[in-house]
Amino acid sequence: MTTSSPKKLIIATRESRLAMWQAEHVRDRLQTLYPECVIELLGMTTRGDQILDRTLSKVGGKGLFVKELEAALLDGRADLAVHSLKDMPMDVPAGLQLPVILERADPRDAFVSPHYDSLDALPDGAIVGTSSLRRQAALMAACPNLVIRPLRGNLDTRLRKLDSGDYAAIILAAAGLQRLGMPERIRAYLDPEYSLPSAGQGAMAIEIAEHRPELAAWLEPLNHVPSALAVHAERAVSKAFGGSCQIPLAAFATLDHDTMHLRAFVATPDGSTIARAEVRGPRAEGAALSAEIVELLNRQDAAAILARCVAS
Repeated sequence: MTTSSPKKLIIATRESRLAMWQAEHVRDRLQTLYPECVIELLGMTTRGDQILDRTLSKVGGKGLFVKELEAALLDGRADLAVHSLKDMPMDVPAGLQLPVILERADPRDAFVSPHYDSLDALPDGAIVGTSSLRRQAALMAACPNLVIRPLRGNLDTRLRKLDSGDYAAIILAAAGLQRLGMPERIRAYLDPEYSLPSAGQGAMAIEIAEHRPELAAWLEPLNHVPSALAVHAERAVSKAFGGSCQIPLAAFATLDHDTMHLRAFVATPDGSTIARAEVRGPRAEGAALSAEIVELLNRQDAAAILARCVAS
């Protein structure tokens, strides 16, 4: 195998403004590493971008945002694809791999509103928008006085619906707003103790074909080991429970030197029943910690909670 510098690379990406920012960020990092390389972006529209009138849980889940990009990797139109990791299914298709997790950005949820400073400031009956069953469950459990309604579309579309008065507030991933230079839209950050992030939130992943070991070697300098350890542990928890948009599930790992703190919950969509657990242990033993927290959740009858989610 040769690891000589690449001559040309094609990056597959969705065409939303945030996805393009992420692809351009990876392009620029690679251009610094390999100044002589020609790097092009292959913009694509996915089914997830096209279906905006239904929630993801009802139309096929996270895979709708990546299938077209993965097809481009498998048929050779692209060398790598850049994804928001939280949008990726837990099972990577045969023939593909995720060799790189870039350094994670802010994983927290953000409260966004043109008129209110926090969730506590919202009046009874205020409409809050979110695309996530996880956020919906957390909101309904903590703020039963609010009305939670689905909110689909890319980041700009969601902000436009908020500004037009369709919602009093919306909940978004903080990382997206920060990456697009809009941190001023964030009125408040939701503490993970209140709104535990989803598996992989704030992290970007690079996907390639398995038969490209030279490509994995070229990309290796972009991999951020602490971020990778954390998000792989989170994804293992999500995978154990089906890892889809059809269940309200959170999994969030933080590292303190050599120690990993892993927290997770499984809930019903209305937030009426929530199983929570947390574990700590050596950061190198993420798989064992994931298995431990899954067992703790199962002892709280997570299976029955999941069954209620599927039934609803």
